[in-house]
Amino acid sequence: MLNPLTMRSKQLKLITLVLACIVFFGCGRETEEFTSAPLSDYLPVQVGKYITYRLDSTVFTSFGAVTTVRSFQEKHIVDAKITDALGRDSYRVLRFLRDTSATLPWAPAGTYAITPTDKTIELIENNLRVVKLVMPIKQDVTWKPNRYLMEDAYDPLYSFSVVDVGITNWDYTYSAVDGQMTVKGKNYDDVLTVDGIDETLFANRDSFTVTNPSQPVAYASYGQDHYAKGIGLISQQFIFWEYQGPSSTNPDGTKKGFGIRRSIIDHN
Repeated sequence: MLNPLTMRSKQLKLITLVLACIVFFGCGRETEEFTSAPLSDYLPVQVGKYITYRLDSTVFTSFGAVTTVRSFQEKHIVDAKITDALGRDSYRVLRFLRDTSATLPWAPAGTYAITPTDKTIELIENNLRVVKLVMPIKQDVTWKPNRYLMEDAYDPLYSFSVVDVGITNWDYTYSAVDGQMTVKGKNYDDVLTVDGIDETLFANRDSFTVTNPSQPVAYASYGQDHYAKGIGLISQQFIFWEYQGPSSTNPDGTKKGFGIRRSIIDHN
């Protein structure tokens, strides 16, 4: 028969061992964190960095009756480190355009700012502030890119009636991390894919056509970005347009909005 003191000693050792295991493995769980690549890996903003794209811009002319695609070469150059309206370190980016055959000189085409923080990268253009990337860079991470926008952010330039409803609640998601992609015959590794809005109503998104012109309204919204590690944005598509059906003043209906496709040509 075991001495009660011996039994108590063994019980105490067992309890101590169990507690040690709980503490050890518990601490292990608490300190286990997902290791993410820094955002700057996918959107470098060093002064002097540039990327050149093929830009295909879809617009609606003749009072919204004609769908027109205009194509250019487009260059983005990180020009200088600046301070944004909130006092944060930012980078001014200059944009230039020229013809697709590169026979004409570059012409200035506006500026925007990129603001990197510990947890996000924001892009500010025409007073529109959008969150392009967030931490951590991990499959299925989702965020609200337009959290700082107003619902009518694109007014008065376009004066949408329905397509921008709910724009502040759009979700963007990392749908692929460390993928591969071919752009204009060149292969890219370590590609980060960001899936954005994808909604249509009585519309063919990519052809910019309306499936039922008799409807009072139709629209298409779509966004997807691809970033290559160490390079930046290599491919982008953003479609945002609506159709307003026939009326007494406009018997053929009208479209308003735009579509943008960017494909990288070269970079430094």
